[in-house]
Amino acid sequence: MKTLTNTELAYFCGQMSLILKAGISSIEGLYMMQDDSEATEEEKKLYSDIKSHLDDGGYLYEAFEKTEVFPAYMVKMTRIGEETGTLDNVMDALRRHYNREEEIRLSIRQAVTYPVVMAGMILVVILVLLLEVMPVFRQVFRQLGSEMTGFAGVLFNIGDGIRSYSIVFVIILVALLVFIIICTRTDKGRKAGLAFLSRFKFFRRLRNDIATSRFADGLALALRSGFSPDFGIDMVHDIIEDKVFSDKIDDCKQKLVDGAPFDEALKQSGILSGVNARMMTIGHRTGSSDIVMEQISDLSQKKIDTSISNALGTIEPVLIVVLSLVIGAILMSVMFPLLGIVSSI
Repeated sequence: MKTLTNTELAYFCGQMSLILKAGISSIEGLYMMQDDSEATEEEKKLYSDIKSHLDDGGYLYEAFEKTEVFPAYMVKMTRIGEETGTLDNVMDALRRHYNREEEIRLSIRQAVTYPVVMAGMILVVILVLLLEVMPVFRQVFRQLGSEMTGFAGVLFNIGDGIRSYSIVFVIILVALLVFIIICTRTDKGRKAGLAFLSRFKFFRRLRNDIATSRFADGLALALRSGFSPDFGIDMVHDIIEDKVFSDKIDDCKQKLVDGAPFDEALKQSGILSGVNARMMTIGHRTGSSDIVMEQISDLSQKKIDTSISNALGTIEPVLIVVLSLVIGAILMSVMFPLLGIVSSI
């Protein structure tokens, strides 16, 4: 069975939270979820596998681990919830966490997909002009006893070259699509893609905001469950994919070992700065670090959404202007010589 998506994880955790808060045991809850008429056959099989392990006297976190469809972070948090008797609260917190992860995933997808689609549309329009429209204009020129020269001639030759080597261009396009699929579907590909995007300031800043949101959300969950900051940081470390941010977490852990206060360790390691760092200082002194961490996660998510909205708001008119200029340049390169020929007749 494939690994569950963030939406599926959020739904599962939400259902388990409601069941446990109603005083129903995990096994009875799984029976209820399995009997749900809207559950798919795949979901029913998953519930059955988990239930079978619980029937044998095992723990819920062990059942999650054996199915191999739940992330390690959820398995760890479930174990903590079972050992501390706060599984209902942990499940509810995990629901919020995976809802947040899905929001982040959609934000990343929007930031990358929209410009690619727009650029693809521009490329298609240019290819149509070069392969279909330019030959028509060339025929018109020949009927008037002339040939396409200058920039128009260069464009026609480019289109003619694309037609002549169409197989090569198709192979290149297929290879590019395969490369994109590898970058989006495999862990190694995603890491390589993120490393490339991180060379650009916008994506580097966006990636840091995403890591901050995940870190703060995960740490808020751990602190809310009653665990120490250093233990919480150890747990959250596993859900951070950004190598630069992971190094900051390692530095923070070392500072905590050296005796630095929690808020100072976060600030000195560069995990939090500015307003977030001041918020954490107040939260640490008032004993509300978990609440402040949740607020920092919300602020980071809003910052991500704002950055993406602003970027898309800038990219769209720029791409439209580029498309207009390219189309205008191609058509003008043909129309002006054509008008000159017609006027001389």
